[in-house]
Formats: sequence, C-alpha cells, structure tokens
Amino acid sequence: MRVSCTLTERVNPEFLQQAVESALDVRPQFRVRIRRGFFWHYIESTEALPRVSEEHDRPCPLLYGREYGGILHFAVTYFKNRINLDMFHALSDGTGVMEFLYVILGEYMKLAHPGEMGDLSLGSGASYGDMTQNAFSQYYGQSSEGAQIPVTENKKAYHHPGRKLPYDQLQFLEIGMDSSEIISRAKAMGVGLTSYLGALLVLAMYKDMPALMKKMPITVSLPVNLRQFFSSETSRNFFNSINVVFDPGSDMTPEGIAHSFEKQMKENLKQENIAHQMDAYEKIERYFFIRMVPLVIKQPVVRYFSRMENKRISFVMSNLGKFTVDERLKPYIESFSAFCAHSEIFMTIYSYNGLLKMGVTYAYSDTRFLKNFVRSLSEDGVKVTVNSTEVIR
Repeated sequence: MRVSCTLTERVNPEFLQQAVESALDVRPQFRVRIRRGFFWHYIESTEALPRVSEEHDRPCPLLYGREYGGILHFAVTYFKNRINLDMFHALSDGTGVMEFLYVILGEYMKLAHPGEMGDLSLGSGASYGDMTQNAFSQYYGQSSEGAQIPVTENKKAYHHPGRKLPYDQLQFLEIGMDSSEIISRAKAMGVGLTSYLGALLVLAMYKDMPALMKKMPITVSLPVNLRQFFSSETSRNFFNSINVVFDPGSDMTPEGIAHSFEKQMKENLKQENIAHQMDAYEKIERYFFIRMVPLVIKQPVVRYFSRMENKRISFVMSNLGKFTVDERLKPYIESFSAFCAHSEIFMTIYSYNGLLKMGVTYAYSDTRFLKNFVRSLSEDGVKVTVNSTEVIR
C-alpha cells in the first residue's frame, strides 16, 4: 500500500531521513523483517535503517519476495513536494500505515519548522504493547450464538474481460471532486457516500458488460476497519471484508443500486455479524491440524483459496474516511493520496480539506469502465479531475 502527502514546499531529503529514523523510535514495530519458518512466516526485529531516496519506481513497489533485495518491508521516497510511504500489506492495514505517515510528518515538521511546532506529537500515543497487539486473538469469542454471517451466493462474479497491461504493469489513477458536491448528491438519493459512489461504479461496470456475460453478478468487496467495532489501538492488520452483490436482473438504476448497496452494507455491518465473521476466520487459524501443516504445503493451498476468493469479487472499494491533521501542520500540507496494489481493480476513497479523492489501481488496458464512472459523475453535475500514470500498452 502507498500513502502520500503533498506539502506546500519542497521536501528536504536530509530532514526526511532524520524524521523517518525518529519515527521508528516511536513506532519500532515497523523496523522488522519477515522470515520464513517451518510452519509459519514470522517477524523479527532488525537494526537495519531505511534509506530515504528520490522516487524512481511505480507506486506500491515490490517490498517482499524472492525478487526483493531489501530487508525492511516499507520504503519512504520523495518527489518535489511529495512524501511517499509504501508498506508491504502483511505489516499493517490502511489505518496503521496512515498513522505511521502522520508520525513521520510530525517529526519532519519539527525539523523543517522548529519554531512553529512546539511539542507537536502525532500518532495515537498508544504503548508498544497496544500497537503490536494481535487484536483478532484479543477479541476472539465475542460473537453471540444467534449471530450469523449474511449469506451470499458462492458464485463466480463478473470480471473485466479486457486484456491486462503487459509486463504485469498497473495503472494508477487519481479521481478528484469536491466533497460537499458529492455528499449532497448522496443525501439527495437518500444514501451514504459509499453507497452512492458504489452504485455509480456498479452501473459503470454493468454498462460495459458483454451481452453474453450479463447474467453474472457484480460483487463489490468492502474492507472494514474493525477498530470501529472493537476498542484497539493496534497498528497491525485489523480488518475484515464484506461483500455486496448485484444481480443484473434486478433494478439496475442508480437509485435502485444505491439503496440495495446501503441495505446490504448495513446488514453486513451489524455488530453481531461482524463479530461472528471475525470469529469464523480466527477459528480456522486455531485448528491444531492446520497449524501443524508445513509452510511448504500451506502456502500453495492458501494461494489457491485466495484465487478462488478473487474470482467471487468484481472489484474492491475501500473507504479510508476523512484525513485530519494538527492545526499547526495545515499551512504546510496541500493534499494526501492512497493506493493499494491489486491484480484486478482496487479503489480507495478518502478526503482532506474539502476535496474527496479516489485512488484507483487498474490492471487493464481498456479503461471504458472508469470512463463510464467519470462520465456518470459529470452528468450528475459533479466537477471531476483525473490524473493518471503512464503505462506501456
């Protein structure tokens, strides 16, 4: 995952290097390396320090695996006014990565503008133990007997049928719009922001579906920050995903999709259903016979089931919410951005200072789906800007 912050001034590389090192003193849980054990991967601390460098790679670069030559599984880079933090997904989720970026920003600003920052201290202020807590294990067993995971058909979902970009490339697009405009459109439709944007995305995909594939459901995966439901300050992964499903034979109008989206999402997000889903996943890891299976066998099985799960999802849509910063930092921060690497289509939604953005990771050459989405926003009276990386087609 990548989160970035664009400043109102050029980045000082020396200050940024010092800021990252200071941030690691505050958040040492990220100064680790992932090692391969006999039964599981495990994490160990290291004395290695990251080297800040000018950006030279794509967003969300490789940070783990046989082809990765580094030790730490995150990287900090800069380009003109922008600071980038890329992190391997096994270390943290979006909430934890953003919190670490805030700490880096705080340390940087204390060096760049020492007379204005005072005793600035960003981050949650949680202890090392709280930040490294395995929250899944901590809250295992909280579900009630009457709760259940809402049942959806276990069917293969519609996927973009186009040709993927060559050389395993990914295209990164940033779609921007005024927060108040888009929120007013959602309210006028009687739904929340996520449901409104989700409806337009589903409809954009439906319009692009070949006739022979229009019987397939469109399934949207929504990552859910479990810290909303369970009191935890962990910076480790603490999220689950829920799915909302649309049968092309149903009411495929913006209003019909939006209200169905809202209804399904609210049902999935009931406290008892979230707890039951979390327990169901955690229970699998606790089975003794699964824990005792060697990693060399376990990994291919996990990859297989991950591929099967991906076939049941059309695209992923993650609402990171509103980014807020200390008042002392506002004069120096222009904007934020966020992207998550994915083999298909992944969208992040976030807002800062009255501007709502969508960070889109796109693996396909054909962008008609995204054009349909942007066009639908424009037709609804929303002013939209689009920025994109260049790719080899």
